[in-house]
Amino acid sequence: MNRRHSRIAGTGSYLPPRRVTNDELVAELAQRGIESSDEWIVERTGIRARHFAAPDVPASELAVPAARAAMQAAGVGPADIDLIVVATSTPDMVFPSTATIVQHKLAQAFGAEGAGLLGCPAFDVQAVCSGFVYALTVADALIANGTARRALVIGSEVFSRIIDFKDRTTCVLFGDGAGAVVLEASDKPGLLATDLHADGRHVGILCVPGHVSGGQVLGDPLLKMDGQAVFKLAVGVLDKAARAVLAKAGLQESDIDWLIPHQANIRIMQGTAKKLHLPLDKVIVTVQEHGNTSAASIPLALDHGVRTGQIKPGQTLLLEGVGGGFTWGAVLLKL
Repeated sequence: MNRRHSRIAGTGSYLPPRRVTNDELVAELAQRGIESSDEWIVERTGIRARHFAAPDVPASELAVPAARAAMQAAGVGPADIDLIVVATSTPDMVFPSTATIVQHKLAQAFGAEGAGLLGCPAFDVQAVCSGFVYALTVADALIANGTARRALVIGSEVFSRIIDFKDRTTCVLFGDGAGAVVLEASDKPGLLATDLHADGRHVGILCVPGHVSGGQVLGDPLLKMDGQAVFKLAVGVLDKAARAVLAKAGLQESDIDWLIPHQANIRIMQGTAKKLHLPLDKVIVTVQEHGNTSAASIPLALDHGVRTGQIKPGQTLLLEGVGGGFTWGAVLLKL
């Protein structure tokens, strides 16, 4: 029996309206007694602006318009979706999953037609900045084994909620946003190969070491990162994951039309491209406008590339991410 494949049929994204430039963020930090500058941020990260959601806007609220945009691009309605997977590290609640909340809000948004969404499986994937790569791989597997035919795969984050604005090395990095794709069954391969990994020995280099107990937060609920340790690990493991998916698919570096990396830091992206012998004009870069949006960054960059006409049907794309856990992975696909 031939394996059932999956392909991306449509992409979508959403950014909250509030755009915060480096100068605006620097001014806010100065009021807290923290020194920084636009030049310092750009030189070290490549970031010039990011978007922050309003305090009462959860991850699900960003996910819904991104999902609707992807569905519109794919030409599908609520009844056509039979799986929802949301990658997030900033869920609406401890439980239920943000995916079930997105399911409900999407159904409401479509009115009577939205009832077609209710009843399908919906769950979250938590792999931090690698989350979308993980979620895409899981959805591909569920399509391959016949559990689903058409999935909404979403990355949505409100990292502004967990930023420590007293730590200038991390608070300038992150932003909020959501990206989504419709992944559907296909006779021809769309997702060519995937490769996922984690190494729990490195939990402490990127984490939010807090949790809820007895109605109180125990530990520290704000993001902590050892930037140098993350950088050293990231470039090496991303290169290995990229080469693994190329080997699985029987392709070479020269077959890659676009590298769409997790938008963490321009230096990491440049280092990854260099190891793959790819020129920077083959890398989709949105970090300058979005900052690091964790699990949302890859689908945001993918949708940007598609809608600007850079990415075209039939091209070969390499998606890769690395995040807290320590997790990393790659997906090689033909659009």
